[in-house]
Amino acid sequence: MVTASSASRSPDAAAPATAGGQHASQPAADVTAVTTSDEFLLELGQALAGAAAVRPVDSLDAGLESLSKGKRAQVLVIDARDVANIRAAVDAAHAAQPRAVVLVFAENVGDKQLGASLKGSKVFALLPTAIDARKTQAVLEGAIAAAVSNKATGTSAAAATSAAPRAGLTIGAFRPEVEAAHAGDGGRRKLPLLIIAGVVAAALAAGGAYWYFTSSKNSPAPHVATAAPAVAAPVAEQAPSADTSIVHGKVDELLEKARLAMHERRFTEPSGDNALLYYRSAVAADGANGEARDGLQRVAAVLAGRFDEAMSAGRFDEAAQTLANLKAATPADERVAGFEQHLYAAEIAKAIADGNLDRASVYLRQAQQSPAVAADQIVKWRTDIARRQEDVKVQRLSGLVEDRIRDGRLMEADDSAKSYLQELQTAAPANVNTPRVARELGNAFLRKAREAGLAKNNAEEDRWLNEARAVGMKPGDLLAFQRDLAGARQKSAQADGDRAIQAARDRLRDGRLTDPAQDSAAYYLTQVQSNDPANAALPDASHELAGKLLERARSAVMAGKPADADLAQARRWGADPKDVLAVQQLNAPKAGGAAVDLAALAANLKRTRSAPPDYPSAAMAQHLSGSVTLEFTVDAHGETRDIHVVEATPPGVFDQAAINAVKHWRYAPMLVDGAAVEVPVRARMRFELPK
Repeated sequence: MVTASSASRSPDAAAPATAGGQHASQPAADVTAVTTSDEFLLELGQALAGAAAVRPVDSLDAGLESLSKGKRAQVLVIDARDVANIRAAVDAAHAAQPRAVVLVFAENVGDKQLGASLKGSKVFALLPTAIDARKTQAVLEGAIAAAVSNKATGTSAAAATSAAPRAGLTIGAFRPEVEAAHAGDGGRRKLPLLIIAGVVAAALAAGGAYWYFTSSKNSPAPHVATAAPAVAAPVAEQAPSADTSIVHGKVDELLEKARLAMHERRFTEPSGDNALLYYRSAVAADGANGEARDGLQRVAAVLAGRFDEAMSAGRFDEAAQTLANLKAATPADERVAGFEQHLYAAEIAKAIADGNLDRASVYLRQAQQSPAVAADQIVKWRTDIARRQEDVKVQRLSGLVEDRIRDGRLMEADDSAKSYLQELQTAAPANVNTPRVARELGNAFLRKAREAGLAKNNAEEDRWLNEARAVGMKPGDLLAFQRDLAGARQKSAQADGDRAIQAARDRLRDGRLTDPAQDSAAYYLTQVQSNDPANAALPDASHELAGKLLERARSAVMAGKPADADLAQARRWGADPKDVLAVQQLNAPKAGGAAVDLAALAANLKRTRSAPPDYPSAAMAQHLSGSVTLEFTVDAHGETRDIHVVEATPPGVFDQAAINAVKHWRYAPMLVDGAAVEVPVRARMRFELPK
């Protein structure tokens, strides 16, 4: 987007106008800018304020080509950020176009290396890329005037600089002769003005160059103009004021100068040579002079229009200065009060919207000194600023509380969520954000209490609950927390119980019924009984453990070994007393007084189904043979169980094949006194390679 006071990537983007603000048919000079920064172009265009056309280029070569094609006076602006060797670029520009005026913009104009590289060059001025519009505008006006002078006189910028006088200049020294207007005299009137422009440009160039090259000896930062840092500029405590100086002289001469200034649209600028100055001076010399008073009214009309334009465009600094000049022109103007209130309202509103409350406070103090601003309006602005100041503080403290909550720093010293909440509650207890942030911290305390509760750390749970109460958590919230914690504990216990049940089943499958003590089926089921007695899977798992224990006790009894421990465990896990008694009676003496001969029973077992073992392929490939001795139990149904290897040769080669074969063996149940009994068996299985 291109405005009348901005530059863009489009050539000749700035609308041509003279330095005083009036539009002319053609600009006085072309400004070629070597830069790749659109932001820099925009600020440059704003500083030019339409005084010249701007042609942006991306390289020095393109800039030199642009200078060679230009027919007007030429100013070359070089953005040092886009040029590798700035001294070489400046020298190349002057070699190609000796009459062009070169300005260099750099990020750090105080850099000693940069100053040394440009010392002795033909650069007109060195300025910061962080453009201060007013200061840069003054330098640009001098550069444009110097370029116009160079083109008119045919001298280079260096020659103009060296030849220019350094003596002080006065307004009267450059006053053109006013000739009677007649047909064809336009050309004669342009010549003295052009000569004047050349002399002024030479003086400006000489002053700028002299300052640049002499101050470099004593100053660490050789530059012509300095720009404000890239932060909000401070606001002067006093509102802008107009130049109220008076030029002494004859009234007719003052009016003559005023007419010329009005014709050339030099209403308030430049300082010391404008219509406002001359008309005010004429009124000071002759208060009854009608032309002078009428002239001030005409200047005031122009300034009123400029004020409206500046306000519409949001250029409040310009509007403030214009209003000051309007007051100087017509102090009793009835428009002043309305303009002043409008300006302060806009300045304060913008400062508040930008979050610059210090700036808004300065404008408020200025408004308080103005009789044109109503007292109730002052009160309203003061209230708005105070409210925004509180909002800013609340926002800052709220953000700190939330950041510390997120970082887990709830109560650590003076840099914690708790400490910042206390500061917020003291500063703005009635602000809507204060209870919201307090609730967030209270919820964070409750989360900590929940973690402690699930870990069964009652002391920590109580500590966090007390902190939650202290920040204002309501009883209803605490009751809801207790219900949530109870539910969470129940779910946690159930989850732990389910894991323990699964672990118990795995141990039952592996035969680890009671050993090892901390990793057996009995150990995990004991945990479930303590922590989750209502677990639905507990009865079935307990019944299965009791059955396994009875089977192991029966085998021990049949082998003549003690089984009291297993029988006691079986009773604990719910074994039927009749089943326990039956096992105990297995080894009781019979009526004839003889005990059961288990070896004889094993010898008399009749196998009803026999499955030969599979010869392991790995052993077959290695031509291995061997044997496996196993022990197992034939139960009352004739099925095999509790199969385990006693001895194997070679170890681990044929073990699994032997176990798999015995699993499929079946026997006729062995009867003792008409009742089927379990019989322990030892068998040896041989593995031989086929011949």
